[in-house]
Amino acid sequence: MFQIRFRLLISFLLLILFSQTSLAQNKVLSNIEITTLLNDARTNRIDGDYYESLLKSRVALEQAIKNKNNDLIANSYLIIASNFDELTEPLKALEYYNLGLYYVKKTNNYSLKNQLYNNLGNIYCFDKKQYDKGIYYYKKSLQQSQKVLNKKQVFFTKLNITWAYFDIGNFQEGLPYLEYINKYQSIFGSESTIVALNMLNGMYYNFVNENEKADAYFQKAIDFGNTGNEKSDLSFTYLEYSKFLNKIHEPQKAYENLCLFNKISEDLNIKEKLSKANIVGINLEIDRYKREIDKIETVYKNKQCILIEQQSQNKKIVIIVLFILICSIILFYYFFQNIHLKQKNKLKDIQSKVQENIINASIDGQELERKKISTFLHDNISSLLSSAGLHLNVFTAQYKIHPEEINKTKGILEEAHKQIRNLSHELMPSLLVRFGLLYALEDLCEKTSNSRIKIVFNSLIKIKKRYNEEFEMKLYFIIAELINNIIKHSSANNAIINIEEVTCYLIIQVTDDGTGFKNNQFEFIEGFGINQIRARINNMKGEFTINSKPKKGTSIYLKVPIVNYRA
Repeated sequence: MFQIRFRLLISFLLLILFSQTSLAQNKVLSNIEITTLLNDARTNRIDGDYYESLLKSRVALEQAIKNKNNDLIANSYLIIASNFDELTEPLKALEYYNLGLYYVKKTNNYSLKNQLYNNLGNIYCFDKKQYDKGIYYYKKSLQQSQKVLNKKQVFFTKLNITWAYFDIGNFQEGLPYLEYINKYQSIFGSESTIVALNMLNGMYYNFVNENEKADAYFQKAIDFGNTGNEKSDLSFTYLEYSKFLNKIHEPQKAYENLCLFNKISEDLNIKEKLSKANIVGINLEIDRYKREIDKIETVYKNKQCILIEQQSQNKKIVIIVLFILICSIILFYYFFQNIHLKQKNKLKDIQSKVQENIINASIDGQELERKKISTFLHDNISSLLSSAGLHLNVFTAQYKIHPEEINKTKGILEEAHKQIRNLSHELMPSLLVRFGLLYALEDLCEKTSNSRIKIVFNSLIKIKKRYNEEFEMKLYFIIAELINNIIKHSSANNAIINIEEVTCYLIIQVTDDGTGFKNNQFEFIEGFGINQIRARINNMKGEFTINSKPKKGTSIYLKVPIVNYRA
């Protein structure tokens, strides 16, 4: 008889549910109406009317999806998940909490984020016993509470974090949170937190072996639990107290408290089973609800597809017209670009030649100034310093006096003469002027070689061979720059300078066994002076080629026509 009545009741409820669903599908609620419906669903959940709460939140969710309101969608999922949480269905609750979290992340609703993160923390800590994840979500919840300055929620979240840390024995991490909730219990706490707070204090003082304080806090928690409604917290208090009593060697009391824990837990389980029995049809209805929501999304997507297809058909005509227009524009563009590119290349060539001429003029000016300064230093300043030194020597020899000031002056004059001579040689090597290019290059390679790098000079031309003075000077400074690049940039151990005459050309090849580089990169490497060298060779109507590979060294080839060469 009872089963027949129960089936009739379920059938009646299903009929009500179907009628509400049909109404919800036919009528689109405003956001204000959805919010009101969610508030009613939340009130039903708090009152323990889970069935009604789930029905209303389901309709609210359907309408929120139609309105594309992420705030209301997330809120609907939160209430659905909270119902399953109350019914001790953690897996279903977890699924809906995560759905709510997905939608709330698209909003700036920090209060709603706080609730979802906190409830996820509860499930991971107290149902799934995955404390790392639970604490992670609690701390995310704490961040959201602090953003909205909800100090009461901060208090509750820190209470949960304390409990989670203490459950895994991490009392040092949990202590700052315990101190916070002890401080603010009188302001933000309530009867729902007083049992847990005293239990947590008992657990902490048990950990630090202050047994009297631990026992007092556990007793307080039990007293508050027996007079209040937090039976779940009371059961955990009995469990932790029994562990404490067992630790201090009071097995009888520990056993009694453990029995009380089991009794309250059993009563709570029976209560949960009764709650589930009262709403036995909900699981089937929620599955049906999920199918309907999927159907709503599918219908919406189908409508979107039809709309897109219609738009696509309308676009085809436009595309054909646009295609013809674009082709015309492209043809005109390429025709115009071709003319523009030719003009641009022509201008680029002119600019390149101008730039090359500027570089050559600059280098010519530098070399001329080098020569002038070197000649002036050598012929004038150096002679004057030598003359001054000679007069001092004659004076000291004639009067046979050697005061310290005169000796120092002579030393200074000699040092100045030496430095001016060196500077003169750097600006314009004397070997280059007196003996020619080949002597100067041989001397340069010998002086530049050291323990780190050996530079070899090979010449198939007689060492005494001379060329036009300006020609020799240009080539000398080009090769000197290449040697300088090898020393600075190549990390080479060996380098070779080969020079020979072929008909009316001077062939120079500079190779090294250094790090090398990609051929297309050398122009972008600062400090190599490659552009200046190339401009110089071009000005001399010669050829300039670089071949290099990473870790395989570099080879530079110069071919320069000999101008006004002499025997």
